[in-house]
Amino acid sequence: MTTAVENPGATRPRGARDLIAALEIDTRLLAMAAALVVIWVGLDILTGGIFLTARNLWNLSVQTSVVGIMATGMVLVIVARHIDLSVGSLLGFVGMIMAVLQVEILPIGTSWTWLVSLAAGLIAGCLIGAFQGWWVAYRAVPAFIVTLGGLLIFRGLAWWITQGRTVAPMDPTFQLMGGGLDGSIGAFWSWVVGAVFIAAALFKTVRTRQRRNRFNFPVRPLWAEALILAVSIGLIVSFVLVMNSYYRPRTQIPQGIPIPVLILIVVAVAMSALTKVTKFGRYVFAIGGNPEAAELGGINVRKVTVMIFVLMGFLAAISGAIQTARLNAGLNSTGSLLELSVIAAAVIGGTSLAGGVGTIAGAILGALIMQSLQSGMILLDIATPMQPVVIGLVLIVAVWLDTVYQKRRR
Repeated sequence: MTTAVENPGATRPRGARDLIAALEIDTRLLAMAAALVVIWVGLDILTGGIFLTARNLWNLSVQTSVVGIMATGMVLVIVARHIDLSVGSLLGFVGMIMAVLQVEILPIGTSWTWLVSLAAGLIAGCLIGAFQGWWVAYRAVPAFIVTLGGLLIFRGLAWWITQGRTVAPMDPTFQLMGGGLDGSIGAFWSWVVGAVFIAAALFKTVRTRQRRNRFNFPVRPLWAEALILAVSIGLIVSFVLVMNSYYRPRTQIPQGIPIPVLILIVVAVAMSALTKVTKFGRYVFAIGGNPEAAELGGINVRKVTVMIFVLMGFLAAISGAIQTARLNAGLNSTGSLLELSVIAAAVIGGTSLAGGVGTIAGAILGALIMQSLQSGMILLDIATPMQPVVIGLVLIVAVWLDTVYQKRRR
């Protein structure tokens, strides 16, 4: 029989540091969450109470989904000491492929048109990712150059396909992926989703504690487990309440959780499991920590590198489907400068440009911060040309903070 080993000093925290240590909270994630709260409160005051309305938060969640999905993939790219500057153009190109298939090639009005076009877009994203990964892994061309070329190539191809035309409208079923008035699951199913995540949080807490006890690892004190669980449940319930507080225009029907947000949640859970549970995830972090040692340890660095870019292409294709469905059209400008927001979200979320460090949860928080700033600037009527200036400054500050953090760690 094994006994649990309590963390030293965890049962009686005497200060903020002891409390954080007892809760085993990532201080960087905690700092980002605090920064997000400050940003939200500040923007709400500046906008006269508009920012924190249910309508704006509902729209903000939909806007965050596109950047957040790609940011989860960008984490692995940067962790492996690479970069992908082509994600915005790739999103627009794949979105245009799906739009052209639905409107001009496949039969209109059939039940499978949207599904075939979506599958084609996802396959195209994977193939493009493999193409770029092959140049990086097997031809030793720096990812910066390969993806910079991709940024130009795919933006040009998106224009060439239609010669600058706007392709619309999309299949009605496909449009649901973009959110919109009908692109949400309603109040009942939102509570069902919330209940599932509460049950998952309970199961994870109990399961983790049992596993630590079994192998005689240190465990959190019960009060810490209860506090973390209470906060998690509170956040889930609050999220569902906010989503259900936004009603369809001129009705009392709650919108509920938008479909793009559900897709983001599924992607975030899958990517977290990929990084924490699978060999592939461990290999990516090992390569980012020391590529030479990883190769000497038997890891096929080239193969893993290609798979990272394939995954990035797949996630960009998912975001392309959401964005195209949301706009209800294939536009040549779709995804322009979006790579800036995606990279910024990953870096703000704690992904180190030096490689080897990054979290999926941090990337989602980073995406939420980026989109909050953008939404706030729109509500404050800040000129469109000035918005990228603010985002660029935020990115510079984020990289500077990461540099300072890495120096202190060493």
